[in-house]
Amino acid sequence: MYKYNKLWVYLFIVPTLLVFLTFYFVPILTVFTTGFTEWNGFNAPKLVGFDNYKMIFTDDNSLTVSLINLFKWSIIAAFIHVPFGALVAFIIFKRPVGWRFVRGVFMIPNVIAVSAWAIIYRFIFNDQMGLLNNFIRKLGFSNFHTNWFFDTQYAFSAISLTWVFYAVIVTLLVLSDLMAIPKELHEAAKIDGATEAQIHWRINLPLIRGSLGTSVILSVIARITMFEAIFLTTKGGPGNSTYNISVMLYDGIINYQFGYANAVATIMIILGIGVLAITTKVFRMNKSVYN
Repeated sequence: MYKYNKLWVYLFIVPTLLVFLTFYFVPILTVFTTGFTEWNGFNAPKLVGFDNYKMIFTDDNSLTVSLINLFKWSIIAAFIHVPFGALVAFIIFKRPVGWRFVRGVFMIPNVIAVSAWAIIYRFIFNDQMGLLNNFIRKLGFSNFHTNWFFDTQYAFSAISLTWVFYAVIVTLLVLSDLMAIPKELHEAAKIDGATEAQIHWRINLPLIRGSLGTSVILSVIARITMFEAIFLTTKGGPGNSTYNISVMLYDGIINYQFGYANAVATIMIILGIGVLAITTKVFRMNKSVYN
């Protein structure tokens, strides 16, 4: 009977394993191997060793600029977007007056595509009829005229603001962990004389450590892979002020340098693995909070 059940387990696992190999492992392996070739998509790939990586690291400063922008966006994500999303989760968790309205409004961005948000932000930051410029003019600055996405002084900050909707994901993750905390822990802490601040610091924060770490991982990886918002607003400009590694990959593709583009994609995968490893270590996500 045991062997019969075990056979069924394997039969159910095999389709999932085949899907994983077909749509994940094989494409990743293809990206990695073709990164060592010169390939335009028409002719057979020609092995060139590490020439693509040499081009990426030495021929221009595209990778350096991309990594600098990624580092700055990661800092903004970890210290502004994630804390903001967590703060909203704590507010909703306490259920103040109007918390249902706040929850409903805050969840709206989660159902809108990133590309749609990018177009909306283009209208908000438009220099002629944008809501932001018109609002500033209403305040008395009648001659104010700034093209936010095409001014090197403001483009980076404007793009950073378009990513606030990622705080919604943080709110969902943190709120789910907060609601899973046994009420008995809070009640016992109050009986022992703990204040609200102590309950949050000693009970809630340690128990949502995993969701905070996951939020940081998702936010930073989103900065690595983000393409739609940048392409539909600044296309990586002006200059290189909003250039990122996804746009760098796109540039390789439109120039039919598929070997080069796949080498860039390999670097993206390595960066993602690095973010995962560092965040897991920092948040000690592989350890029980009760240890």
